[in-house]
Amino acid sequence: MILRKTIHDVRNAKKYNVAFAKPLSELFNQPKPKFKYYVKNQTGLFSIPELISYEGFYAFKERTKIDCDNLTDEICNSDRKRNLVTIFDQLSNSLCCLADMAEFIRTAHPDKLFVTAAEDCCISMNTIVEKLNTNKDLYTNLKQVVQDGDKNPMTEEDQHVAELFLFDFELNGIHLEEKKRQYVVNLNNFILVTGQQFMIAAEKPRIVDSTGLPDVVSKVLSKEYSSGGKFLVGHPNSHSEDPILREVAFKVYNGPNSKSEELLDNLLESRHKLALTCGFPSYAHRALKNSIAENPYFVMEFLNILNTELRIRSVFDYKTMKKANNNDIVSPWDVQYLTNRIKQNHLKYSMIDYASYFSLGDCMEGLNMIFNSLYNINLIFEDIAPGEGWAEQVYKLAVMHQTEGLLGYIYCDFFERTGKLHNDSHYVVRGGRQLPDNSYQTPIVVVMLNVVWRENHGPVLLHPGSVENLFHEFGHAIHSMLGRTRYQHVNGTRCATDLAEFPSVLMEYYATQPQVIKHYAKHFKTRQPMPEDMLKKLCTSKYLFAASEMQLQLFYSVLDQYYHTQAPKPLNTTDLLAKLQVEYYGLPYVKDTAWQLHFSHFVGYGAKYYSYLVSKALAAHTWHAFLSNDPLSRTQGERLRTECLQYGGGKPARKLVSDYLRTPVTPELLASSLIQDIDQGTELSKLYK
Repeated sequence: MILRKTIHDVRNAKKYNVAFAKPLSELFNQPKPKFKYYVKNQTGLFSIPELISYEGFYAFKERTKIDCDNLTDEICNSDRKRNLVTIFDQLSNSLCCLADMAEFIRTAHPDKLFVTAAEDCCISMNTIVEKLNTNKDLYTNLKQVVQDGDKNPMTEEDQHVAELFLFDFELNGIHLEEKKRQYVVNLNNFILVTGQQFMIAAEKPRIVDSTGLPDVVSKVLSKEYSSGGKFLVGHPNSHSEDPILREVAFKVYNGPNSKSEELLDNLLESRHKLALTCGFPSYAHRALKNSIAENPYFVMEFLNILNTELRIRSVFDYKTMKKANNNDIVSPWDVQYLTNRIKQNHLKYSMIDYASYFSLGDCMEGLNMIFNSLYNINLIFEDIAPGEGWAEQVYKLAVMHQTEGLLGYIYCDFFERTGKLHNDSHYVVRGGRQLPDNSYQTPIVVVMLNVVWRENHGPVLLHPGSVENLFHEFGHAIHSMLGRTRYQHVNGTRCATDLAEFPSVLMEYYATQPQVIKHYAKHFKTRQPMPEDMLKKLCTSKYLFAASEMQLQLFYSVLDQYYHTQAPKPLNTTDLLAKLQVEYYGLPYVKDTAWQLHFSHFVGYGAKYYSYLVSKALAAHTWHAFLSNDPLSRTQGERLRTECLQYGGGKPARKLVSDYLRTPVTPELLASSLIQDIDQGTELSKLYK
């Protein structure tokens, strides 16, 4: 309900002289820490006074509890003086400022004492949220305002955010009679535990008896693990040059697993029961409410239109693979090996040759140049105080607008360390919101990567795929910075999944299109730009096998929709997969395999895996319609900000993107945008073979 994934007044923001700011290239190419993060602290984590030490989490937690109690009382007070949704958002903000920050520290801090204190905070916040989610007085007051209006005038944004709060309440069954409500609570708890167990099982390697395995397979697997005639298969060996090893490893790794099958069945069945109990036809209907798609019918219409177009185009991809495979049949275990080999031959240069033009510092300068051109903002290095960070080599960037001043802070945790999670990611530590004095709560985010850097080995160099990841995560970060919603509940990336990924996928074009790359890709030694032939090869390689790769994403999305729209049985998950693969994928199902048991995205993206394709379609349409001719256009950048990014989730998602694109968002528009992007890229690829 309330919880979704020091205040600075921009009118008094410190002044930065951009001309004399430390260059980002210098900062990130030679990342030498100014001090150890664990020295005697002068300030707390993220400049939060209580967090000078891990004990401060307990003081922060107690302060948050008091704030929540006071705000709950104000909501239930018939003589309240403020707009109800404003109080709800302040309550949400109090919880999120602690919970979001604690969740990040729990996963990122190297000090076990901080991790333990942060985990305790997360548990406490979950308890408070559960209590608020079951507070019928809060729900009744909110529902009355949504239905009848507030005693104070409400804007469209007020009404929209109030309805989002109400929907979050009802997701937890508070509107149901007590027996059903408790049933929903139990189902949610069961779904949480089962989902975690399924994710753990999805990552587990398979143990197989060596009897009967070909010698080439036994020889390779024995290097990974062998004991008592047993081998450990931890991955499908899809990069191996040996086709026998690829086939055997694929079949073993993706073989049936009764325990995982039971977990997935239980997860899907419980989600279906939850949806029915809360009044939805299926879990997908529940998950897609308030998204761009709004319902599973829209999603399936989009996927079916796209499928028709992709099937035609993917045939050519598989013919290319077959030719590279000595005209032998292409099987699922061959695809990654063959496409990687063909792409490498197309590039004609090694990855280290390309990486030489993408130092981390130059890429950061490139991001700064792009954001300055589009939005009139600069990324300014600001010294981090002792205790403000959580590890060595964490850097703080102030996002400064030329006329508006400070928009927010981005903390950059880029470098690999022991125990650090390997996912490239963006964390919201504090969302923005309008304050009572009309100033703005400064948003704070963290961008986390896992870059390897060794001192005295020259600057940090990124492979092209890592550049895309960097730009993607900064797309999220700038969305959080440019959002200027009244309410933090809908600020920046706090919006529907299929909308939240749009700005980040759009930023990937700035890492893959030659008209932009040429502005910042410079050789780290000679400072010369990337040669034209090399640049064209790199940019067109992105479109090699684009149709077949997208077809696989479409197949995942369709399977996810079917799993979450149909009641369990009569087909089990593997039988349904085999049936759908005939219609939605270009290669046949492999008998006695069940790869869905390794697809952990069913947990986090349940019924929403399609979001990647919708976001990619929106980004493709935006790029080709508004940006490709002038990717650094200030006019288009300002329009993107003022008509889209600044709203976050503060407008209904489909209306927001339709207004920005100046055309209705339909399944046909989304599918045609993706196909146009593929076709244009394919034509370019043919020119630069």
